[in-house]
Amino acid sequence: MYSTLLTSLENQILTITINRPDKLNALNKTVLAELDHAIDAIYKDDQVKAVIITGSGEKAFVAGADISEFTTVSDDQAATLSKKGQDIFFKIENCPKPVIAAVNGFALGGGCELAMACHFRLAGTNAKFGQPEVNLGLIPGYGGTQRLTMLIGKGKALELMMTGNMIGAEEAKSLGLVNYVEPLENLLPKTKEILNTILSKSPVAISKVIEAVNSFYNSNEDGYSEEVHLFSQAFLSNDKKEGTAAFIEKRKPVFKGN
Repeated sequence: MYSTLLTSLENQILTITINRPDKLNALNKTVLAELDHAIDAIYKDDQVKAVIITGSGEKAFVAGADISEFTTVSDDQAATLSKKGQDIFFKIENCPKPVIAAVNGFALGGGCELAMACHFRLAGTNAKFGQPEVNLGLIPGYGGTQRLTMLIGKGKALELMMTGNMIGAEEAKSLGLVNYVEPLENLLPKTKEILNTILSKSPVAISKVIEAVNSFYNSNEDGYSEEVHLFSQAFLSNDKKEGTAAFIEKRKPVFKGN
């Protein structure tokens, strides 16, 4: 179905693998278009309850954008390119189903931005993160200036973006950029373990947690007011009725996501 992505659905978890290992899985126009299509499909596919995004091979998650495509881009096209990338990554960030990045190597430039658009990140011990766009006379264009600052704070984000330096997995964890660091062979199993825990909870509640947390970063929304609104919506759901009944009856709930 895709020329640059591999997809695999197992136990309601869809794994999307960026598959350009000869190019260290760099993002080109085709990858972005296919990723856009795959994310749109996730919103609509009831068989998919959670998503893992990772890279092919053992060297790279996504080592950046495909710089060869930049040589013919005009000023106007650059703005369109940046906006398109941001729009795709917003779809990931706002997906009502959990989307987790399993970072299995270099996550640089657009690759770091892709990982940061996911709801959270696990890293292999070999992972490297960075926004080295200044080396090209550029800045991050797919949301990196905003998300890196949100995740690790202004000072460190500015340092990384102005120096172009990379950081390893353990430093990324200490900064809050990733939640776990795992040996590469345990990266996907650990990610699936966490997702299986999430999938045992109410899909309605999970989607509203994502929405409420994202509202914190939306300057057009009052996060506290949005929490009240989403709490009241969850309160009316069948999942809430099942969850509270199961608690009272001392049994495991059976959530149906409505």
